[in-house]
Amino acid sequence: MKFENSPYFELKHYKIEMPFGDFYFIENFFISEMHEGVHFDWEMIQSTMVHILEFYGPDSSIGYISNRVNSYSMSPQTWSKVQKKYNNMIVAGAIVTYTNRAYLNASLEKQLTKTKIKRCFSLEEAINRILDLREFTHV
Repeated sequence: MKFENSPYFELKHYKIEMPFGDFYFIENFFISEMHEGVHFDWEMIQSTMVHILEFYGPDSSIGYISNRVNSYSMSPQTWSKVQKKYNNMIVAGAIVTYTNRAYLNASLEKQLTKTKIKRCFSLEEAINRILDLREFTHV
């Protein structure tokens, strides 16, 4: 389910439309929905990070939800590159998968990163997981 079609669309958010996908910035996390057939490469990530840094600030700790409503590719090693360049700004992630192949790809990505990544079967599960993280709960 796309974020725009979910009940969570009512959350206060800011939408960025890029040629390769849509990004929704919410208080402590962002959601990506890549377009069909895209290879999400390092240049695309860097152009997206410009907007992320502008919205959240360089010293923020945020969560990331990859809502894989479309099939696209990404080099699994990209996660470690993002961690190194952006100083562990992304503290946790969730990958929403809708097919067995996407689940297997998410499993590979999970093994190649230090970031806590949860594989989820729905956008609701992913959002609840991110919102429940101790990094974002103010107890």
